Amino acid sequence: MAETKEKRESDGKPKPRVRPIVRLGIFLISHSFLVSVVCCAAGVLALFLLPVLAKNTYISENALMPGSASPMLSSQHVSNGNRLVKDLTSSNLKSSETGIESQRIIAQYMLELGAEVSFHKFQPQLNQFHPLHFFSSSDSGIIQENYSCSSYGINTVGIIRAPRGDGKEAIVLVTPYNSLKSGLGEALSVGIAYSVFSLLAQVTWLAKDIIWLVADSQYGEYAAVAAWLRDYQTPKFSSLNTLNVEMCPDINNLDKLKVNSIAGSKFSNSFRRAGTMAAALVLKVTDQSEQFEDTISIYAEASNGQMPNLDLINVVNYLAVHRQGLRVKVEKLWSLLNSTWLKILGEIFESIGKVAKSLNPEWKFGIPATEYVEGTATLASSLYYQALGVPTGPHGAFRDYQVDAVTLEILPKFSYDKVRHNDILLRGGRLIEGVIRSVNNLLEKFHQSFFLYLLTSPSKFVSVGVYMIAFALLIAPLPMVAASLYIDASSLGDCAKSDNTTASAITNTDERGITVRSWRWLYSAKLVFVVHLWGVIVSLLPYFICQIPDCSPTTRFIIWVLLSVLSLLIMYSVLASPISCAKASQEKEWALVKSVTISSVFIGLGLMSVINFATAEIGALLIVPMCLLARPLKLDIRAGTLRSFSRIICNLAFGLIGFPPAAFFLLKGTLDGFGTLSVGEFWMWVESLWAWNSATYLFIGMVHLPCWVLCIHILLRTC
Repeated sequence: MAETKEKRESDGKPKPRVRPIVRLGIFLISHSFLVSVVCCAAGVLALFLLPVLAKNTYISENALMPGSASPMLSSQHVSNGNRLVKDLTSSNLKSSETGIESQRIIAQYMLELGAEVSFHKFQPQLNQFHPLHFFSSSDSGIIQENYSCSSYGINTVGIIRAPRGDGKEAIVLVTPYNSLKSGLGEALSVGIAYSVFSLLAQVTWLAKDIIWLVADSQYGEYAAVAAWLRDYQTPKFSSLNTLNVEMCPDINNLDKLKVNSIAGSKFSNSFRRAGTMAAALVLKVTDQSEQFEDTISIYAEASNGQMPNLDLINVVNYLAVHRQGLRVKVEKLWSLLNSTWLKILGEIFESIGKVAKSLNPEWKFGIPATEYVEGTATLASSLYYQALGVPTGPHGAFRDYQVDAVTLEILPKFSYDKVRHNDILLRGGRLIEGVIRSVNNLLEKFHQSFFLYLLTSPSKFVSVGVYMIAFALLIAPLPMVAASLYIDASSLGDCAKSDNTTASAITNTDERGITVRSWRWLYSAKLVFVVHLWGVIVSLLPYFICQIPDCSPTTRFIIWVLLSVLSLLIMYSVLASPISCAKASQEKEWALVKSVTISSVFIGLGLMSVINFATAEIGALLIVPMCLLARPLKLDIRAGTLRSFSRIICNLAFGLIGFPPAAFFLLKGTLDGFGTLSVGEFWMWVESLWAWNSATYLFIGMVHLPCWVLCIHILLRTC
């Protein structure tokens, strides 16, 4: 009786309730195949919907007030700029080989306005891969061995002190100028900058100092700006006469750069500084011409996908379009404009938008097909250049110091007669004046608008809250599939079981059984770790290959491939050779390897999305389908069903596309044509990535390539 009573009491105890989040997790894991298909399809669809979901740009910071004041740049300032252009173009005809006459002329013009003028001499530096200096710049005081002491550039710097400022903030205007072989376009850009500079030297409303940097671009525009910024941000005030005295005693000879003495002249040999930089504008005028109207192109991408605050682009776009009548352009992938499938997709979205509007006029879904195609081409370009991690102009040097900057490139329409010169100087000068006036109104740094965005046109953007949805949907199935594979491999011994057994496996496994497991997964974890360690070695090999003299890019690429394959075979045989075990354990091993591989992919993509979202997005498009579909080919061949045959085709296709060199050649061939492809181009592309310290290089070597190798290992595994 007592035993019966105790049994009844035990039966009467309420069973512990499973938490809803645990039930949801078990449900998603048990239906991981369906969840994967739905999430991946939704992620790709969300990516194609981004041009439709783009919003019109707007000024977030009210203090900017673009266009609120009438432009003050007059014809007198334009004539001053024209005078400088004439002097520069005439001096190019009779200047010496050193090309220092133009710097003297520019400095003389600056001094006439009462500006503080100085010359900044810098030594060009090589962008060479070094594993210990990947995320840091090399020492600016070290002269590269490939350059002699006579190889140096000279930047001309002019500073106007703000009458209403305290010297703590500054706005930078940069005009690249190659004194050795400058064209009319570079001279016009200097003329526009001087017109604005002459105006700002007279106004009383200026609250921030103005720095005009005429960057000597004979060794590259970016190199000149980066060298000046590096010295500007260095907390030491060194005289020009003490620069590299020990290594280059002749570098101090500046007699040829002496300017004419002016009463009250503010010329100095010391490095001049102003306040903290609020914003920077890089101005260029190209020698090319547009056919119909004056155009201005905006370049905003900096290193590793960094972008300036969207308000800066919005101010430039508003003033250029609504005040100066210029057509604003941003970069596009022009090959997509003629894409037939993209036009069909745009027409489908346009039709859906019309149906939605007929149901409810307030539903503003859908855009014209032509606008969708152009928006997609612009979005793809923005995504590509952000993922590349290489700056699209000299403005990228400012972004490395958290200064918002853009490059403005003016493309004037036909003819370079005197009337057109004056028109370009007037409209370009008033545009720069308006932007400087808006930034001058700020009481603090740009912070109101977005820093993470993708452009679909100069006046439309996709914010981080929208484009992250596509990425989140793509990687969402990864942890669920990894958990499902681990549970299946731990509970079932048949390697060729169907996908429907996942639900029953989870149902028949109690919580204690899931917690207490054998440690068979350690071999899979060791294999994945070894392959990722091999990826680190592959990423370091170019440093040693570059030491080989007189090697073509094709030869270096072949050496890289051979050394990578050899190191993989050695590491696999020494550190990750299979452990002899029962056949049942070997049959379950591929599922555990796939589970750990998917987990590493999820971690790698998640970390990369923090560093450079565009790289993570493109990487997810290539890696996620390959990882989810990976399954030993022998099992699918043995099954002989239509589904297994389709999976074989998909695995082979994704295995080819997922290989980094193959993906590069396919993309380049699609954009530029397959007729000009060569093996060495991939090496040159990778070389540009590490030269610019792009995190995409590390992602390819340490995440993408190891995951591809592991997926190929799974496909070729014999069960």
